[in-house]
Amino acid sequence: MVGSVSGAGVKILVIEDEESIRRFLRASLSTHGYAMLEAGSGEIGLALAAEEKPDLIILDLGLPDIDGREVLEQIRTGSRVPIIVLSARGREGDKVTAFEAGADDYLTKPFGMRELLARINAVMRRSEQNEGGAFFEQPYHCGDLKIDFASGRVTLSDRELKLTRTELKLLSSLARHAGKVITHRRLLEEVWGPAYVDELNYLRVFMAGLRRKIEVDSAQPRYLLTEQSVGYRLADD
Repeated sequence: MVGSVSGAGVKILVIEDEESIRRFLRASLSTHGYAMLEAGSGEIGLALAAEEKPDLIILDLGLPDIDGREVLEQIRTGSRVPIIVLSARGREGDKVTAFEAGADDYLTKPFGMRELLARINAVMRRSEQNEGGAFFEQPYHCGDLKIDFASGRVTLSDRELKLTRTELKLLSSLARHAGKVITHRRLLEEVWGPAYVDELNYLRVFMAGLRRKIEVDSAQPRYLLTEQSVGYRLADD
């Protein structure tokens, strides 16, 4: 058995121009109880994402009309829906670019269905945890940065920040232990799961993204502090 999240009632939008891959995913996902929507182009994918409000999106970067990163960025302007990038582009730079644009996970073609199902289950679990409300009752407040865990709102100088689900989960994990150093391994396990404890690049990419949104000067952070070779710490007044 792969993971613990049931596919029943979960709607997945697949934005992929290769019919053979869509056909394979259609058969495999339906077998596991998922409902699949499909789009062969970025334009159709954006329309379906807006109209159908899927629970998860699987996105190919090499689309015929719009680059996959642009599709990802457009979706992220108004939605935190979990997005798994599925791409033949396997270079580290491509992965970093996708994570910076708001992807929750990245799987390189060719891929196995068992691994994809595990990735789907992992991002859905993180999504459900984020939707479930507060990690603890008291909001976090330090300087101009405020986190309301019940609503999932993060504000800086009373301006609401648009964070992805993964960014919110990462920030929330740090805020649970504000003022304390959290190791790389522990953060990776809490945010991505046990299978990701060695994926330090994931953590670095998302921390860099959070700093760009939160810090006035990312080179001299006020809130998201680095403990060299150990981990990260969220400032606490």
